[in-house]
Amino acid sequence: MDNEVLKNIRERRSIRKYRSDAVDERLLDLVLEAGTWAPSAMNRQPSTIVCVTDKEDRDRLSRMNAEIMGTDSDPYYGAPVIILVLGERSVSTYIQDGSLVLENMMLAAHSIGLGSCWINREAEMFDSREGKELLEKWNLPSTLGGVGALALGYIDGDVPKASERKKNYIVKIR
Repeated sequence: MDNEVLKNIRERRSIRKYRSDAVDERLLDLVLEAGTWAPSAMNRQPSTIVCVTDKEDRDRLSRMNAEIMGTDSDPYYGAPVIILVLGERSVSTYIQDGSLVLENMMLAAHSIGLGSCWINREAEMFDSREGKELLEKWNLPSTLGGVGALALGYIDGDVPKASERKKNYIVKIR
């Protein structure tokens, strides 16, 4: 059995090269909305999605992330959009819930012809003084913790081929 959802899951890849073009607002809104439909424990919806297209803030996030990684390259691969997923720290499942938000948006992006890549280190970024300053600048509560981010944009080049799935990925206990 096959359908469009399963095909989309199998074909989605992490994209690490983007065109500099701004993403069409209608497409961007579809990706963001997909994140809001992710399941969450007890339907608490503790996630906050922050879509950054402002060059100054985008470059600041890139610098912060690169410093944590110990590099001077752009951890967001030049994508014109960075989508942060933050979660209310008082909710014990905010990381799991936010991870589902990120996955929904990655699948949505692929389904409409956009590329995305999950980026880490947002937890450290928003634990920092500078991260707290950004939250304040954006009028967001300091109780939010970083879950992850997406680099998002139009793909520049070929989509990578999928690697083989590992053996014994699935274990059935009957």
